[in-house]
Amino acid sequence: MEFKLKSGRKLKVKDISIDERDELMDSIKWKSGNDGQPAQIEMMHSTMTKWIRIGIDGDTSDDFLKQLTFEDKVEIFSVLQGEFMSSGEEKASK
Repeated sequence: MEFKLKSGRKLKVKDISIDERDELMDSIKWKSGNDGQPAQIEMMHSTMTKWIRIGIDGDTSDDFLKQLTFEDKVEIFSVLQGEFMSSGEEKASK
């Protein structure tokens, strides 16, 4: 899947394995609010970097990452979350 950031940069989502998807999903650690609901991600920057390096097809070098704004990283992370969290849900078991 290819997508375009608000900044105009085009990126492509890598076709990752189930093991890679699980590794990414397991790397998200949530801090809970007073109501017990997830409020924010712990280690947000390293989590987004990991997701970008594993989930983007193409250059994910330090030079590339340094060119991204924080907003770009959040947008990429959000697209990848949507893509990988729904992966395999098309034919749920009964």
